[in-house]
Amino acid sequence: MSGALLLLPFLCIRFGLLSILNADAVTRAAHFAPMYGKEQIAYWVYQLSTAAIFVGLFFLRVPLTLSWPVIFGWVVYLFGLVLCSISIVDFSAPSPNGLHQDGIYRFSRNPMYLSYLICFLGMALLTQSMFLFSAVILFQISAHWIILAEERWCSQTFGDLYEQYKRSVKRYI
Repeated sequence: MSGALLLLPFLCIRFGLLSILNADAVTRAAHFAPMYGKEQIAYWVYQLSTAAIFVGLFFLRVPLTLSWPVIFGWVVYLFGLVLCSISIVDFSAPSPNGLHQDGIYRFSRNPMYLSYLICFLGMALLTQSMFLFSAVILFQISAHWIILAEERWCSQTFGDLYEQYKRSVKRYI
C-alpha cells in the first residue's frame, strides 16, 4: 500500500472536519504567533519537515502484513488520528474569551501538535522509514519552538487567565 494513503484520513480530519465544524477555526488553526530569532528558523524547519513527511510518503510503502511492528504502527497511527479528531472538535468550539480550556485542552495545552506527532510517528513506523522518522523528529523539535512562541503570545493576549491555565495544564501531557 502506498504511504501517501496515510495522509488522506489525516488531511480529512485536519482540514475537512475542522471546516465542517467551524470554517473560522481553519483560519485560527493556521495562525502562527509572532516569532523572533531562532523561532523563525524553527518555523521554516517546521514547514520543510512537514513537506518532507508529506512528499516522502509518496515514495514509501506500508507492508500489508500482520507483524508486530506493523500492528504497533497501525495502533500508534490510529491513536494519533483519534486524538487529532478530538482536538479538532474541541478547537472548533472556542470559549467566548478565545482561550481553549475545555475538553481535551484540560489535559494538554497542545493536543493538536501532540496528535500530529503521534500520527506522524505511526506513519514512520508503518513505512519503516528512517528518513520519515528523522523528518518527524525535526518536525517535533521545530514544533516545540513554535509552541514556545505561541505560549508567549498567549501570555501577552490572555494575561493572568493564561498563566493560571499554564500552571494547571501541562504543555503536552
